[in-house]
Amino acid sequence: MNELRPFHLAIPVSKLERARAFYRDVIQCEEGRSDQQWVDFNFYGHQLVIHESGQKKKSDQEESNAVDGHDVPIPHFGVILKMDDWNSLAQRLKQSGIQFIIEPYIRFKGEPGEQATMFFKDTEGNALEFKAFKDLSSLFAK
Repeated sequence: MNELRPFHLAIPVSKLERARAFYRDVIQCEEGRSDQQWVDFNFYGHQLVIHESGQKKKSDQEESNAVDGHDVPIPHFGVILKMDDWNSLAQRLKQSGIQFIIEPYIRFKGEPGEQATMFFKDTEGNALEFKAFKDLSSLFAK
């Protein structure tokens, strides 16, 4: 595998300060640069930027695909954590009262690609998935 490089993702938000508080206080991302209409975050080593947008989402219709008996929302984004970090985040989210789309659980148990996963939405309705692999070398296992 090539050296992993940080990704950059910019997402629209309707209420900058509300989204800023979510990523800073709930997800516990460190803030980077910011301006009146955007904020950079260190999203587990990647650059996530929230941009205030006055436009509504194009569609309120939610889409999903069936995966391991669950309706996985699409689109979604997130990051792969170490298992200890995933467990800590799951506990913190439960304590903060986050409403999960898919509660934290182990997917593909006993199979190649076994992973812990959870889905929830940010304050703007963006679906996030955080996961951790039992064995990271099985990240792309078939």
